Amino acid sequence: MRFWRCISLSLLLLTGCETTHLHTHSENVRIRWNATTLLETCTDKGTVIGSEGRWYSYLFISNRALTKGALNDLKNQAAQRGANTVDLYHPQAFGTSVTLLGNAYDCP
Repeated sequence: MRFWRCISLSLLLLTGCETTHLHTHSENVRIRWNATTLLETCTDKGTVIGSEGRWYSYLFISNRALTKGALNDLKNQAAQRGANTVDLYHPQAFGTSVTLLGNAYDCP
């Protein structure tokens, strides 16, 4: 019984550190979907991948929190590349995490 309590406590502690926070410099990054024509005047900064969740944490974290963490990760990566816009690809279906792929752009 004591063993299972230790395992449960360890898993809860691991999931508490899970969510990705949005950095201050990432707050102005916009997320777009199928915005190819709007991005014609923008500079391509490359592909970014935002992900949140692990095989052990999806049971303890809501889909909403996983999605928000993945979006924050995506925005943080875009801002690090000097981008202010991300054009999302079709979301990837995973059972234990949320992963978003997109192209980062610097737009006027």
